[in-house]
Amino acid sequence: MKIAVLLSAGRHSVSGRPAPVPVELQALRLAVDLGAEVTGLHAGPELGPLNDALGHGLAHLIHLRGDGAADPVPALAAALAAGGYDLILAGRAGQGGEDSGLLPYTLARALGRPILADAAALGPGEAPGTLAIEQALARGARRRLVVRLPALVTVHPAAPPPLPFAFAGMRRGRVEIREVETREGLPAPAPEIEERAYRPRPKLIAKAAAGASALERLRAATEAASGGGRLLVDPAPEEAAREILAHLRVLGLRAGR
Repeated sequence: MKIAVLLSAGRHSVSGRPAPVPVELQALRLAVDLGAEVTGLHAGPELGPLNDALGHGLAHLIHLRGDGAADPVPALAAALAAGGYDLILAGRAGQGGEDSGLLPYTLARALGRPILADAAALGPGEAPGTLAIEQALARGARRRLVVRLPALVTVHPAAPPPLPFAFAGMRRGRVEIREVETREGLPAPAPEIEERAYRPRPKLIAKAAAGASALERLRAATEAASGGGRLLVDPAPEEAAREILAHLRVLGLRAGR
């Protein structure tokens, strides 16, 4: 299996200094754990701190060097199509720039591949040419899926942490620089954005049950809907633990009484 991991130029969330995107390093770990041939791809004017990815288990990094104002999708799509990769891994979004999270979907459309979002774990499928994926859902839930390769998968921050950094691995890693044409595929001009003053949203109105009395319907129309749960102010540890377990049982995440 040949796997490509997309790497972007990110910035540290606190200091603002250039740094690799953590969720992309997590995607790199998932690829390395599969025991496949892994290649990293980055499209941009400079490689910057992405050399550190070589110290997290990446042996080969391809730098598609071009204009930073150009759309990276054409260059990435051409390199991925020529490389014949079975699986493409990407983070949910970049960190520190215009992080819309749309690049994986645009790239999947350009390559004509299926895309699956928010993978927390990967493994070989039972049938040849398939991949088993554990997808992260809301409230800590998980769902197991099987996708037929080739495909593109985005990785969730709930995936295992990146491999420890090894300076010797970074020294052994190989960086390949490819010059790309940047005049084609320039992004379209940004649309005009209208700014408006902030206006508080109206509160949700509680809904009266069927067959309720006139007084109950009036109370439901005049009171805001409650979000549920209990508000505990400085509770005892035992009481807080009981409330957390009760809430998990209501959500179906814990069995028993």
